[in-house]
Amino acid sequence: MTVLEVRGVRKRFGDHDVLQGVDLELDAHEVVVLIGASGSGKSTLLRTINLLERVDDGQILLGGDDITDPGVDADRVRARIGVVFQHFNLFPHLRIIDNVTLAARRVHGMPKDTAHARGLELLGSLGLGAKALDYPDRLSGGQQQRVAIVRAIMTDPELLLLDEITSALDPQLIGEVLDLVRQLKSTGSTILMATHEMSFAREVADRVVFMQGGRIVESGPPEQLFDAPVEPATAEFLARVRHH
Repeated sequence: MTVLEVRGVRKRFGDHDVLQGVDLELDAHEVVVLIGASGSGKSTLLRTINLLERVDDGQILLGGDDITDPGVDADRVRARIGVVFQHFNLFPHLRIIDNVTLAARRVHGMPKDTAHARGLELLGSLGLGAKALDYPDRLSGGQQQRVAIVRAIMTDPELLLLDEITSALDPQLIGEVLDLVRQLKSTGSTILMATHEMSFAREVADRVVFMQGGRIVESGPPEQLFDAPVEPATAEFLARVRHH
C-alpha cells in the first residue's frame, strides 16, 4: 500500500528552483531518509508534503488523494500527517500534557479524557511521565524534542515527517531522540525524515535518498548507497561528510 506519492514536484522561490521535478514514493511502514547538503531541497520537500509550501508544478498524493489540488482543505490534510521540525515549537504557557493533547482535542475531536490518558501513556513510555505537569522551560532540549514527537504521534498519523530533528540538540541528547525514532520504526510508523546523522540513516532507513540542487540524485538501500554509491555526486558528498 502506497502512503505517499510525489510526482514531478517543482517549487521555486523568486528565480531560484528549489525543487526540480522530484519523484518519490513511500509504502506503508517504510522509513525513508533524505540526505544532502543544506539547501539541497530536503526541508522544502517536507514542507510541500505538509502543504506549508504550495507546489508550482507536479502532484502529491497522500493515501491516493491528490493533496496538491487547489480545492483541498489543507487543515484536514495536515491532520493526517505528523510533523516534527528541528525547533520544538512547544507552547511555553502550556504544561507538557496540554502541549501534547491540544491538537488531538481541537483538530481531531478526541475527547478530553481519552486524549489525556493517551498523552500520559505515550509520555510514560518515553520516560517523560513525571514531566507531564511541567512547563517546557523545565525540560532539556532532548526532552522537549521527545515531547514534540509525542505530540506528532498522538493521533496515529498516516505519515510522519521529521525534519532535522536532532540538529538543534547537544550531542549527548541526540541519542535519546534517535532511540525514539527506532521505537517508532519498530511499531510500524511510515516515516520520511531528513537528517545529517549518517550512521543513524544507515541503521534505521529502509531506503536512503540523496538530494542535490533540488533533485533526487540517487536512492537505494542504505548499504548500497553508503558503501557503493552509483553516482559520483553521491560519493563526493559522502566523502565530504565523513571527513567532518
